[in-house]
Amino acid sequence: MTADVFVDRLAKVRQRFVSTLEAKIEETSAALPALGGAATHAAAAVADAYMRIHGIVGIGRTVGFPDTGRAAHAVEDVLRQPYRTGRGLVADEISLLREALQTLRAVAARELQALQKNPSE
Repeated sequence: MTADVFVDRLAKVRQRFVSTLEAKIEETSAALPALGGAATHAAAAVADAYMRIHGIVGIGRTVGFPDTGRAAHAVEDVLRQPYRTGRGLVADEISLLREALQTLRAVAARELQALQKNPSE
């Protein structure tokens, strides 16, 4: 594979990441009321939220969003244990998740704004 092909592929991955980032954060925020409790639907909502955020963690740093990746990791940390044990969040976890999502939203907005100012970076 030539360097140009790699650069083109990376640019496509980055664009896909950028185009879905805000929606993933907002979908997770909107799901907060469904994430709590012992009902089966809460565990499923936690799993969905975990996978959305895990996608940000997994690719953010690679495509030039290191701070967003770190902030998403903090969100993922809140969701990890409930996801692994198949349960909804307890009140303290919902509070921590809300705070971590606010931080993620702010960090992502800052990095997206920097990208818009310097699209070649």
